[in-house]
Amino acid sequence: MLKENTIRIIKSTVPVLEQHGLTITKCFYRNMFAEHPELLHVFNHANQHQERQQMALANAVLAAAKHIDQLSTIIPVVEQIAHKHRSLGVKKEHYPIVGHHLLGAIKEVLGEAATEDILQAWAEAYGIIADVFISVESDLYQQAENQHGGWEGFRPFIVQRKQPEGEQIISLYLVPQDEGTLPAFEPGQYVSVKVEMPEESYTHIRQYSLSHAPDASYYRISVKREEAVEGRPAGKVSMFLHDEVQEGAVLYLSAPAGDFTLKVQDDRPRVWISAGVGITPMISMIEAHSKQAVRPPAVFIHAAADGPSHAFREEVASWQEHTTDAKIYFCYSNPTDMDREEQRYQHEGRIDAEWLQTLLPAESAVYYVCGSAAFMEQMVSDLKELGVQESDIYAEYFGPKGSLKLA
Repeated sequence: MLKENTIRIIKSTVPVLEQHGLTITKCFYRNMFAEHPELLHVFNHANQHQERQQMALANAVLAAAKHIDQLSTIIPVVEQIAHKHRSLGVKKEHYPIVGHHLLGAIKEVLGEAATEDILQAWAEAYGIIADVFISVESDLYQQAENQHGGWEGFRPFIVQRKQPEGEQIISLYLVPQDEGTLPAFEPGQYVSVKVEMPEESYTHIRQYSLSHAPDASYYRISVKREEAVEGRPAGKVSMFLHDEVQEGAVLYLSAPAGDFTLKVQDDRPRVWISAGVGITPMISMIEAHSKQAVRPPAVFIHAAADGPSHAFREEVASWQEHTTDAKIYFCYSNPTDMDREEQRYQHEGRIDAEWLQTLLPAESAVYYVCGSAAFMEQMVSDLKELGVQESDIYAEYFGPKGSLKLA
């Protein structure tokens, strides 16, 4: 428990964090990596260059300050981040390093305004928050290692098959090099893939959703080719997986992780809303849904640019054929003439609240949303506008937790 005076001091820093939070986290990462370059094997370099990681941390620190007297309210965020930390290999011994450089950054950026009382209060608060993360992550590490077929760290997998899924996405079918058992996973979870690339000083780790039902002898991940766009550099790992990795190659995977999962015990109607590569965790969920002996009604809504870029169209169509209680709707923002001629979609343009309202169940339902930051922010906003309770919306964003605004 934090002292009342500590809570008061932390809350008094909220306006400062709102103004200088990003500057502090930029300073933090710069100094930490300068002293501990080995951590560059763990952190996503692209998120660093695009300042997404810095923004995510700034938002997380600000949220902790605002809710320092009710830390239980940020437990869901802690669990999301803890899953990612376990997947990346963040360990207990990393937390003192982070704490040291975070306090150092606060002092460096704020100067004399960072009084001894403020630094001491934040040191106390960080210690308690770090202990929460360490405890949650310790449990996740034990679960990953002790489950049937589980493992510690990164395990070598062979690319058994490489298959295109539309114009921009490929699927990699991965089997353990040791030919051992694969643990089950929850529909919607992801794995971390660690790669070593020629002429790169550090390894690169990325998370990819498992894009199939959790009952196979292999893992399948599906990767979008991230080309350079409007000043944003191309995705190093996605380009490497698309262009360089062939069947027979070895990739290193951590055990499945993530809390964006199918709530199998909830018997209310299920609604999936995705865009682009955001379809990947949904495939796992809808396949698992279709295999349930007793299942609720379901609605699947997916947005793509056009037919050629629409991944997993046939898989989803097959799912509908075998699941009579499911309704499927496709939305194309820029359909081709062939798309129009063959009526491959139900809505042209973007998914909007007006169209959504005609598709959603009249009764209470569970909603799963996945896609780009802009797409998810809009969908969550539209759903809430249509009367959906925030507690019934589950969202997965392929980026640093905390960099997405869903409030």
